[in-house]
Amino acid sequence: MLKQTEGSHAIAEAVALCRPEVICAYPITPQTHIVEGLGEMVKDGSLTGCEFINVESEFAALSVAIGSSAAGARSYTATASQGILFMAEAVYNAAGLGLPIVMTIGNRAIGAPINIWNDHSDSMSMRDAGWIQLYAENNQEAADLHIQAFRLAEELSCPVMVCVDGFILTHAYERVDIPTQAQVDEYLPPFEPVQQLDCDDPVSIGAMVGPEAFFEVRYLQHYKQQRALELIPHFAEEFKNLFGREAGGLVRAYQCDDAETIVVALGSVNGTIKDVVDEMRAVGHRIGVLTLCSFRPFPLTAVRTALIKAKRVVVLEKSLAVGIGGVVSDGVRKALSGVVLRGYTVIAGLGGRAITGKSLRALFEKAERDELEMLSFLDLNWDVVERELERGRQQRRSGPTAENILRDLGPAGARIG
Repeated sequence: MLKQTEGSHAIAEAVALCRPEVICAYPITPQTHIVEGLGEMVKDGSLTGCEFINVESEFAALSVAIGSSAAGARSYTATASQGILFMAEAVYNAAGLGLPIVMTIGNRAIGAPINIWNDHSDSMSMRDAGWIQLYAENNQEAADLHIQAFRLAEELSCPVMVCVDGFILTHAYERVDIPTQAQVDEYLPPFEPVQQLDCDDPVSIGAMVGPEAFFEVRYLQHYKQQRALELIPHFAEEFKNLFGREAGGLVRAYQCDDAETIVVALGSVNGTIKDVVDEMRAVGHRIGVLTLCSFRPFPLTAVRTALIKAKRVVVLEKSLAVGIGGVVSDGVRKALSGVVLRGYTVIAGLGGRAITGKSLRALFEKAERDELEMLSFLDLNWDVVERELERGRQQRRSGPTAENILRDLGPAGARIG
């Protein structure tokens, strides 16, 4: 059913159609509307057979999900930013225990300084925790990926994060096709847990494991992710056949067949990139876009196949690995090992900084001329940076950086940031 709805509400409806049995929630912007919507459905009786548990922290939210999943319940939660950091221990535990929990990440910057706007710092901080990570380009895909996520998590007995750009998607109203309960039931079978705590046959989980077994346990998490490289496109194809639209998969190529320059990115920014690519294509530029939907597992073979004929690759990242630069770029470079082409990493959109079509076009034209640095920062205010560096050179007690910059910018600059 087509309806004009907020992204968070579309996600909530999709999750409800998956018949979760336990939802544990702690509010943090920008994921709050998702769990609020689910809580309302449980309260008014439209979502039955589900226990909605209010907890006292994000750590508690995932801890409750771990307990309920271990007991054999289809379990769901959501978080963002500082919340995922607070639950970091439990994030690793859920993967190490092999529990098929689905969790939405309403992607948001990590402080300090505090920032509630979108980038990918939060999910990237947990990229090696053992969770599958899927990134949505738009709200239709955000809803659809949750349905696929439960299928994938339960087939592998492995937790899955669905990463949705905060505010850009979570709070945006657009038309979304909400499937019927019958469609979801046909696609997603009843939950049959691989492991389930049983009072009649008690066992310990998460017990101490020494050097004789820890290595193997960790490897088996890697093995599950390698299996996911086969299952993700398979489940996406099944989804397309049943629901009549594409969603998910490992990667999606757009205008890449004859492209000399290919831009690689995650999430909602791909919509803007595609608009710019269309404009440039109209005047003769050979440029394309490769959207990564699966970041963990990283689809090395699919990325290599899509990029191998290009002359140059621009990886646009909404997170910064401080001290080295890109995160996604590392996977792209590994995929292209032995391939001779020019590769550029561009950090953009941190803390919600706008990524405009105008800036992207200038960036891509510069890349086509091979005038980019190996690592560059889109629309970084170098005057502000240099002013703060000079302040530090002039006086030892130069003060807190964020407050200094805001004072230099003044009220208008603060609003823009």
